[in-house]
Amino acid sequence: MDKAQNSGISFFEKYLTLWVALCMLLGILAGRFLPFIPELLGKLEYANVSIPIAVLIWLMIYPMMMKVDFASVKNVGKNPKGLVVTWITNWLIKPFSMYAIAWFFFFVVFKELIPPALGNAYLAGAILLGAAPCTAMVFVWSHLTRGNPAYTIIQVATNDIIILIAFTPIVSFLLGVSGISIPWNTLILSVVLFVAIPLVGGIITRMLVIRKKGKTYFETSFLQKFNNVTIGGLLLTLVIIFSFQGKVILQNPLHILLIAIPLTIQTFFIFFIAYLTAKKLQLPHNIAAPAGMIGASNFFELSVAVAISLFGPNSPAALATIVGVLVEVPIMLTLVKIANGTTHWFPTEQKKELEGVPLN
Repeated sequence: MDKAQNSGISFFEKYLTLWVALCMLLGILAGRFLPFIPELLGKLEYANVSIPIAVLIWLMIYPMMMKVDFASVKNVGKNPKGLVVTWITNWLIKPFSMYAIAWFFFFVVFKELIPPALGNAYLAGAILLGAAPCTAMVFVWSHLTRGNPAYTIIQVATNDIIILIAFTPIVSFLLGVSGISIPWNTLILSVVLFVAIPLVGGIITRMLVIRKKGKTYFETSFLQKFNNVTIGGLLLTLVIIFSFQGKVILQNPLHILLIAIPLTIQTFFIFFIAYLTAKKLQLPHNIAAPAGMIGASNFFELSVAVAISLFGPNSPAALATIVGVLVEVPIMLTLVKIANGTTHWFPTEQKKELEGVPLN
């Protein structure tokens, strides 16, 4: 335990993959054998956003928000390359590569296993995932890769503004339908809950603690108290999410595997597009890693909500978005390991700061 702490890795971070697998299994079993738990939790929602999950996500990202220094935010504009990488990857590449990869697998590779009607529905779910880059969970991945908190917030905030403008026309175009409805209350509430509130709370906490105890205490002692809060919030979130979807997962094992394959390929593809582009541009690792993570992970709350509103809660399209939730965390943890294992690709001034971060 002491060794892990001295190397910069908490006990929970070191064995995070194991905890994630156990929590996913626990959630599925709870949904299957204790259905009253997800039924009770499912009633606690507003605008298709689960209040318990929202609280846990808030706990996940709040510690990172406390690291934000307004002076750092002001300096973001001096190096806009990371923002440009994020925007181009998320909006000019990701939705269309998701469509192409999913179509190829559903209608060519798996054409003997998936009927055309189901293929169309699964493709619709994949499109919804591809057009909704991450808003909340990316703060967790940024935390695990020691991303720059101020820069990550700007990356996410500008992404949220683009979602408001681009999500509907892109999805409408790729689905081939017009007049698509989007639950704006879900989108706006998610942005407020997962970005605005924790950011304001984190900044206020930072100011009060520094004013009372000093910056050294804040950075060396106070922040350390929250090291495991982010990981704990992630694990509890997984238990709840998978308790909601446990029955669906157990009833569709083969098709879940088939849907997961193109989603997995797409996730790795998008990550490396952004990550390697950032490397080519010689951006520091703490900007490059979050840039890759934002595009690779998905705004699953929005994707699932839109799929349900358009096609119904029991539709194959909704199932495809749920599979996106199922595969995201294990894949993102793999990408975290890759990012933390390739810090030497980036400017050397980052190297010392990031030593000992990789998860084992």
